[in-house]
Amino acid sequence: MSLISQNVGSKNRVKRANVDADEPAFLEVNNDDEGGRESDLAVSKKKKKRKERDELLEKQLEIEEGKEMKKLENFLFGSLYSPVESGKDEEEKSSLSFFVDRSVGGVEPDYEEDVELTKESDIEEERKAVWLDEEEEKTRVNIAKVNRLRKLRKDEDESLISGSQYVARLRAQHAKMNPGTDWARPDSQSRKDGLSADELSDEENGIVLARGYKNDDAFDDILRTNEDLVVKSRTKLLPGLLEYSRLVDANAEDPSNGPINSVQFHRNGQLLLAAGLDRRLRFFQIDGKRNTKIQSIFIDDCPIRKASFLPDGSKVIIAGRRKFFYSFDLVKAKVDKIGPLVGREEKSLEVFEVSPDSSTIAFVGNEGYILLVSSKTKELIGTLKMNGTVRSLAFADDGQQLLSHGGDGQVYHWDLRTRACIHKAVDEGCIHGTALCTSPTRNLFAAGSDSGIVNVYNRDEFLGGKKKPIKAIENLTTKVDLLKFNNDGQILAICSHMKKNSLKLIHVPSFTVFSNWPPMNSALHYPRCLDFSPGGGFMAVGNAAGKVLLYKLHHYDHA
Repeated sequence: MSLISQNVGSKNRVKRANVDADEPAFLEVNNDDEGGRESDLAVSKKKKKRKERDELLEKQLEIEEGKEMKKLENFLFGSLYSPVESGKDEEEKSSLSFFVDRSVGGVEPDYEEDVELTKESDIEEERKAVWLDEEEEKTRVNIAKVNRLRKLRKDEDESLISGSQYVARLRAQHAKMNPGTDWARPDSQSRKDGLSADELSDEENGIVLARGYKNDDAFDDILRTNEDLVVKSRTKLLPGLLEYSRLVDANAEDPSNGPINSVQFHRNGQLLLAAGLDRRLRFFQIDGKRNTKIQSIFIDDCPIRKASFLPDGSKVIIAGRRKFFYSFDLVKAKVDKIGPLVGREEKSLEVFEVSPDSSTIAFVGNEGYILLVSSKTKELIGTLKMNGTVRSLAFADDGQQLLSHGGDGQVYHWDLRTRACIHKAVDEGCIHGTALCTSPTRNLFAAGSDSGIVNVYNRDEFLGGKKKPIKAIENLTTKVDLLKFNNDGQILAICSHMKKNSLKLIHVPSFTVFSNWPPMNSALHYPRCLDFSPGGGFMAVGNAAGKVLLYKLHHYDHA
């Protein structure tokens, strides 16, 4: 038995030496001095070691698989389990590099500081999150295992927390370590109280927030639009320089052979009429590029002194130095001759105004008379009488009142419902009034005289007895022949026929002249008439050379 045991033992030793030559030293068993009984014990130990080695290999494989899984999860979903470490020296004092994102809904903060911050933002309406991770609630994070995460614990014994709690605590910790600055907080009231001089000047100059950023609730929408963050106000025109550019002449396809006495835009902003002493009434489609001619009408016995659309856009009233006038129906393309007016001996009806409601046409008559004609029947419906001669007219209050100015230097206010003069007062510094105009949006009117002075009044104050004008404009040196407010009342054009380039544009809110108008080396020639398009985008100027100059005003988007 012993011999057999010894032989078996020797064979086992030889076999183990061959098989386990590469194994670690602590797995080797020294049996030189052991007997036969110890050889069985060595075999069992060997089996046990092999089993332990297999288990160790399995654990190593599991660890490698876990690392690969975490690496893949980090690649897909970000660093959730093992945040990036910045070094052993900074392990204890560095904070995580996360940003505060309060757009995620449904996450209740578990950190006290986060609760305080959420209380401050309760006023703002919360938006629903674009995407929610359903796995956050299932995920468990051990915050006691990593040194950098131990600061997130609320209790000493706390270790595992859910993914949503982990995210909330990280946000709260970041907000605690990186408090927001005062200037970045959307607190409108506190900012208003501490506005700097530069910010105040921006507000005065019309620099405003773009659409979508005008209240605190919309500040978090700042990245949801491609609009400009700061834009110039489209309602407030700034003084100083006027942004404009010259376009192709409005009547480039058919220039006039005589002076242009009337230009006017149709209410649609695309149709322009031009009329002059060559007895032709021309219509152009205005686009700023070609300005196509649409139609031309020849009036045989009337050199045109003035032509005007009715405000409703249905007809054109044409008048000259004649005792009759014409009406052109745009729909029927028919010209009607009206006059002479019954009971009147006027030899000229060249000066007239049409009421904003298109119901009445007021003509300047002889010896201070104002002739009121119905636009529907074309018959005389009434007359008004001034003390002096009538030179100019202007409607106000949607056609319920009429202003007149003339040879006695006084401005009359007439109530057309009672046909009575409700007020008259002297235009300061005026001997003979020559031009009159009312603002379409503001309670202002401008009066011009033969001395070149233009006085601007507040109509309510003027009717209340205040005779002092708001502003006396002295930029013209010859007789004022034309006054015209633009569509929103921010620009006032003043013009004289007697001098070249004698056309000024006034910034009404500041009552200052635009310094870059008229342009250098201007081709205005002798300006005769002017009109602004209904949207304010175009300005047309007719001159004595038979041209209608067209300009684009860049402040206004629409024609």
